[in-house]
Amino acid sequence: MTKWLNPTEQRAWRILVALTTRLPAAMDTQMQRESGVTHFEYFVLELLAAEPERRLQLSELASRANASLSRLSHVVTKLERLGWAKREVSTGRRGADAVLTETGYLKVQQATPGYLEAVRGLILDGLDEQQTEQLAELGAAMVAQLDVGLTRGLGRTNGRSTTEDAAPASE
Repeated sequence: MTKWLNPTEQRAWRILVALTTRLPAAMDTQMQRESGVTHFEYFVLELLAAEPERRLQLSELASRANASLSRLSHVVTKLERLGWAKREVSTGRRGADAVLTETGYLKVQQATPGYLEAVRGLILDGLDEQQTEQLAELGAAMVAQLDVGLTRGLGRTNGRSTTEDAAPASE
């Protein structure tokens, strides 16, 4: 027998769907208009910029970016074409590293003010400090539950995440 969502669960779910649908589109629009990159491209560049040597193994970068290795590879290829990143063979490890170039680092610096303006203007400015902390806690709990569900096979086809099966978005 199907267990329906109660009114509180239904309200929470619909709000979450609205947020997860509208926020990525708004971030992409803002980032492309301001800096000529998608939100995901910026996020990948920023992850690399945050590393002391501005490099990460591709599999680790994919994990931190919450992306499949396939999706990340497409984005890194685009970033390479633009001269913002390059791939280098990992010494002593299997696989390759994504390395942020100096031009890529400058791109992150140029894009960051618009990124922060969007993050604050679209979400954080509407929350006080306590609500921001609650958001962080709720977000962590939801990501943990998502991981549990994915491990159980929910949201997967043929043993692969549906995000791995989907064609990459405009990257």
